[in-house]
Amino acid sequence: MKKLLIAAAALVAVPGAAQAAPPNPFGHPCTPQNGVLFCPTATDAERVPSFDGVPMDVDVTLPPTGDGPFPAIVMMHGWGGNKRSFQATTPDGNGGSGYHYNDVYFAQQGYAVITPSARGFGRSCGALDSRTAPACDRGWIHLADHRYEIRDTQYLLGRLADEGVIRPQAIGVTGISYGGIQSLSLGRLRDRIRLDNGRYQPWRSPRGKAMRIAAAYPRWGGSDMTYALQPNGRYLDFKPYRAGQSIMPGGVSKKSYNDGLYVSGNLAGYYEPTGGPFNADITKWKALTDLGEPVRREGLAVGRELTSYHSFVGITGGKSAPMLLQNGWTDDLFPVPEGVRAYRSLEGQEGTYVALQVGDFGHSRGQNKPAVDRALQDQGARFFAAVLKRQGKAPRDGSVVAYTQTCPSTADAGGPFRARNWDALHPRDLRLVARPGQTIRSGGGDPAVAAAIDPIGGGGACVAVPAARAAGTAVVQRTVTKPFTLLGLPTVRASIKTRGRGGMIAARLWDVANGQQTLVARGVYRLNDNEKDRIVFQLFGNGWRFARGHRAKLELVGSDPNFVRTSNFDFTVRASRISVELPGRP
Repeated sequence: MKKLLIAAAALVAVPGAAQAAPPNPFGHPCTPQNGVLFCPTATDAERVPSFDGVPMDVDVTLPPTGDGPFPAIVMMHGWGGNKRSFQATTPDGNGGSGYHYNDVYFAQQGYAVITPSARGFGRSCGALDSRTAPACDRGWIHLADHRYEIRDTQYLLGRLADEGVIRPQAIGVTGISYGGIQSLSLGRLRDRIRLDNGRYQPWRSPRGKAMRIAAAYPRWGGSDMTYALQPNGRYLDFKPYRAGQSIMPGGVSKKSYNDGLYVSGNLAGYYEPTGGPFNADITKWKALTDLGEPVRREGLAVGRELTSYHSFVGITGGKSAPMLLQNGWTDDLFPVPEGVRAYRSLEGQEGTYVALQVGDFGHSRGQNKPAVDRALQDQGARFFAAVLKRQGKAPRDGSVVAYTQTCPSTADAGGPFRARNWDALHPRDLRLVARPGQTIRSGGGDPAVAAAIDPIGGGGACVAVPAARAAGTAVVQRTVTKPFTLLGLPTVRASIKTRGRGGMIAARLWDVANGQQTLVARGVYRLNDNEKDRIVFQLFGNGWRFARGHRAKLELVGSDPNFVRTSNFDFTVRASRISVELPGRP
């Protein structure tokens, strides 16, 4: 917390004499409504040309009084959304999930709130009839590229600083999903921009003002897009992140999610016509990914592109802005390891602040229970107030707050569990062991079970399925004699002998009781061809209470359709000395 206060003191100057009213943002008139001033881009002709001329559709919401410049918060929408995603008529978000997380709430707290439609979405060249300006010819989606979408936001903020609307070094950024990815990158860049050639230079407004992101609150974002969309199982939360570890070997595509995201993006936005520059050819990336095994050179190039220019981990050097990270256990798209990876990279660095929120929320299968949303969003608002306005207290530096998944969906979430850091959240282990050899087959497992737990079209986080053992799987299980709360990423170790190419191990942790089992955590490990080794990998994790008398069961299978893509090849894995450590507390 000390580091956070020092940073806040540096960026917030004592107000001077009252200034004249600031110009209307981007020259757009403001109208009093909902207790704030709303300053929209009302027509396509009013759109704001970005650094390269692409027209941006962006609205600004100002406090009801004051002459500025104001501290600012940028709210960035999710995939397929637009500038209206976080606009509301009341501070409580009209009673929905936007409680204290919308333009009206933050503007009433004294912030200028910027809500853009990202490049290629909405009327920022996304809608077909919005592509009337010649610059829209290249206004397609670049998938949160540091050199395009991130720079768009930086340019818009620079314009507002030059106009006297916002303070150039009192800027917060936040967003959900696609907006969370961008918030991560903006916070990591902090006071730099990234050029087309990948190099960095200081971030300056068009008139030369020094700009800086002061606080970032990324929600449900991916810190390494390659790993998030096509995991290979090489990330471990107890070892430092290693550059390129998500690229080699090529991972296993999250098929149901990648299929759905591609279609929804194509419907809501503007993809680059195929055959154009590789750095934005989403259609080609999808086609290469769909080829599956063997992983080709071009397929690995997709991973290098996504990690290097579309991810938090691809940004090197410099110092990050203070960050409050949020990821969900049951979010099968951007699960908790995505937040932990960013947390670990910032934890303990001199002058850098980071805190973490985890729970049963996010994309499917996340349950997003309203009470948890409200508690954590209020914590996010306090974080912004502490950094941007020096008001109140933010969570302690390094701290973690966690909620657990509970079933049925109407049950209150477990927790909150609070810890001084990630390791302190789970001081104890529950260990499951099976030493004899077992055979995992590429065609093993029960397709009906896989369908039930698919995040897209499945039965949700609390679906229960018969606990019968499926053919071609390996199982490790243990009856829980004392209640135990899992709060972290289960670690699997095994000695393996693989026969065949293009193999994988899909891992599922179940809670078994009364002949039924409920999925607790899942993960995937990409096998090297004919691999013979002692391997270690982690599941995506969860917060889950195992009751006394229930069985904790690890199941290893050779496929998990359609959550991940089934291999093009047949293979078998002889696994022995299998163990899984469940981190948590009694």
